[in-house]
Amino acid sequence: NTPSGKLSKADDSYIRKAAIRYKVPYITTLAGALAAARGIAAARQQPIQVRSLQSYHANIR
Repeated sequence: NTPSGKLSKADDSYIRKAAIRYKVPYITTLAGALAAARGIAAARQQPIQVRSLQSYHANIR
């Protein structure tokens, strides 16, 4: 559903600004929401490990 008209654009702007202000994720697509949900589920199952891109690519070769 794509909003149209001045009121819809104002609402969209308000929601986006509020999300940024309160540090709440703002996801606008179903694909993005699904990716976020999968990431949250994965993070709950195992701790997040921070690695450099070089380290990551060295392990997949």
